[in-house]
Amino acid sequence: MPENSVHLIITSPPYNVGIPYENHNDLLPYKQYLEFLENTWLECYRILVQGGRICVNVPSVTAEGEYQPLFCDVVNQMRKLGYIMRGDILWYKQSISKRTAWGSWKSPSNPYVVQPYEFILVFSKKSRKLEGDKNKIDITKEEFIEFSNSFWAIKPQTQPKGHPAPFPEELVYRLIKFYSYQENVVLDPFAGSGTVGVVALKTNRKFICIDKSLKYCELAQNHIENHLHNLFSNV
Repeated sequence: MPENSVHLIITSPPYNVGIPYENHNDLLPYKQYLEFLENTWLECYRILVQGGRICVNVPSVTAEGEYQPLFCDVVNQMRKLGYIMRGDILWYKQSISKRTAWGSWKSPSNPYVVQPYEFILVFSKKSRKLEGDKNKIDITKEEFIEFSNSFWAIKPQTQPKGHPAPFPEELVYRLIKFYSYQENVVLDPFAGSGTVGVVALKTNRKFICIDKSLKYCELAQNHIENHLHNLFSNV
């Protein structure tokens, strides 16, 4: 991909917690996992325009026998690579999956806590300001006020079927409207079911979806084509 060609990156990398992806080992040694992420962020930096943003969805911790502070490590990686940190959004998922471990049950000996939230870490390249055509701004006053509050209560996505961790459309919608102009290029390098592409189409953005799984690429293509079919059916 050419340098300086993407305005906004929205992505959620594998969390390294053993999710059964189609062709990715989601239980790498933690050091190897961080190297995998850093190589991705390096390429993302290369293709972003000046002032372009990257929004990375990660949990607070991941586990490899013991908790690892993933969100801290990703922030440190990004800053080392030259990204400017813009802030973080707390995505409150409004649900806790069925508990499988409590630690020391009803005892202060060694209790466990669960996190019904994840982070969206937001960074930009070289500048905090993204230049663009003022006529291509499409966020409303009400949306701007709501989205600028960094506590986002959004339920997890359950559709489309076929991918173990789909993005909620509302989450992508807020990031696209808040951080980009119409006709900007939006990229997801871990595209999964293609939700970023669908929302980009709905909001008049261009998109690039990348995934190393042919199965997930076909799923994303079907997801996007279904949206296009519905769009033209309603014209």
